[in-house]
Order: sequence, then C-alpha cells, then structure tokens
Amino acid sequence: MSESDDEGYVELVDAEELWDGEMEAFDIGDAEVLLLKVAGQIRAYDGICPHQSMSLVEGELENGVVTCRAHEWQFNALTGEGVNPRDTCLTPHDVRVVDGVVQVRLRARAHAH
Repeated sequence: MSESDDEGYVELVDAEELWDGEMEAFDIGDAEVLLLKVAGQIRAYDGICPHQSMSLVEGELENGVVTCRAHEWQFNALTGEGVNPRDTCLTPHDVRVVDGVVQVRLRARAHAH
C-alpha cells in the first residue's frame, strides 16, 4: 500500500497571518522550522543555521535573503541556496496551503526512519 499524500502534514498558522517579507519559527516534534513568505511564495526550511546552530528566525529577511544574526551567513529565501557563502544551503520542507491554513511536512533527513 502507498502512503497518503496527506500523511505527515502539520497545520502551523493561518496563511493570512504570515505577511510578505516575514518569517516565523515553529516547532514540529524536536525540529525547529523556519516559515517565511517572499513575493507571495511561502517556504519552509530547517530553522537552524547550518553554520553554528543559531536560530534563523532571530536574523533578518530582506530583499528575498535570509541573514543569520550570528555570523551573517545569507541564504536565498525562495530556494534555500547559500548566497554567502555559496557552498551551503538550507534544508527545505514540504509546504502547502489548505483551506487558508499553512501546512508543513518535514522531509526525511539523510535516511528514512
């Protein structure tokens, strides 16, 4: 039997409560998720900077770039790709809006559980 496409999604917030150019952090299980909206697009990533485990929500989201407040590492808000340095990226999670509510499903890490 195949898994349902709906399996694993968690409701986080009403879509209208997340404004353009804004980011918020949510806990799903033991994971911190960074939810952000840029140019009408909602994205979800691991909420912890890959550099030194700083919470990204404490940084800035400006001109489509997420900047970590600790050491100013920067990431493209729509793709998660590193801007500075370029050889890094944020781990994306599945995100969708159902009946006006933002839902996120954590993507498996390197191996399935």
